[in-house]
This record gives sequence, C-alpha cells and structure tokens, in this order.
Amino acid sequence: MEITAQQVKELREKTGAGMMDCKKALTETGGDFDKAINYLREKGIAKAASKAGRSTKEGVIASYIHPGDKLGVLVELNCETDFVARTTEFRTLAKDICMQIAATNPLAVSREGIEPKVIEEEMAIYRQQALNEGKPEKILDKIVAGKLDKYYAEVCLMEQPFVKDGEKTITDIINDAIAKIGENISVKRFVRFRLGE
Repeated sequence: MEITAQQVKELREKTGAGMMDCKKALTETGGDFDKAINYLREKGIAKAASKAGRSTKEGVIASYIHPGDKLGVLVELNCETDFVARTTEFRTLAKDICMQIAATNPLAVSREGIEPKVIEEEMAIYRQQALNEGKPEKILDKIVAGKLDKYYAEVCLMEQPFVKDGEKTITDIINDAIAKIGENISVKRFVRFRLGE
C-alpha cells in the first residue's frame, strides 16, 4: 500500500512523532491510522508529544571545536531537571547537535526563527523558476510550497537529516531522547563560529 505525504503529515500532527517514524508506523500497520498511533505509543515515540508543553529551564551549554581550531559551535540544550542535564545521554545528545550544526550550518533552530523577508525572497525565486520552466499558473503555489519545504529541511536545524543517520531528522533524534529520558527537551539557541567570517 502506498503511504501518502498527507497521511504522514496527519499522523505527525496528531502524535508529534517525527516524519520518518510516522511513515514507518503507517507502513507497518498497512495505513491504518489508529493502529499507527498505537504502534508509535508502543515504541515510546508518541510520549514525546505529551511532554512537549512542559517547561525546560535546566540544561547545558555544549561546545564543539572542529579539529584544526577554525570552526566552533555553542548550543543551549534545555531539559526539565538538573538531574537529566547531568546524564551521559543528555550530554551526548548535546554534543551530537553541536556536530550537526558544525557540519550543516543551519540558519535557525526552526521555521519560526527565519526572517519573513528571507522566506518571501525564496518564494519569489521559486515562483520565477517555475514560470521560467513553463509550469502552469494553477500549480505554482504547490511547486513553491514543495520547494520551500526542501529549503526548510536545509536551513532549519530541527528539520535537517541527522548527519549520523540520514533516515532521521534532528526532531526525530530529540523525540527519541524524550521518549528514553522521560523529560521534555528543546534546543533553545546556537551560534556557529568560523575563523574569518
């Protein structure tokens, strides 16, 4: 059975699980929405969504300096308690996120962090590209939306494929950690330094 992007999107909105986890759940359950929700709950993935509203005021500022000392990253990763912030799992997650930022150079943590002006400029470029390719006017909005989603996956940290496992996004990695650790976790902010920039 073919799993559509719309089905994946709906399951993701309902559970808060990552896109790849939602697609896998729908595939494993033959597209049955309710069974897919149960599948995610059994795997502990849907737990992350239930913790999403909880306050994250503890955490760590993690750092990564790339070999050669010409590239460095600082990231603030938050959790609910100081106890969790001191665990090996949490600190490993923070280090992995630092290395992700060093490797991929995202512009923002999430879509909300990108300036509206930048998004408008990107949309104008995508629209003009589609017109130059002779695409019909009636499908331009869908083309622009699709290209904009790809742009977000490149420049938004939470939507990027994880450099250690391209099958998962950073959101998926954090949701996995939330399910395992049992506390809400969020990336507050980051800064990436490159010598000479």
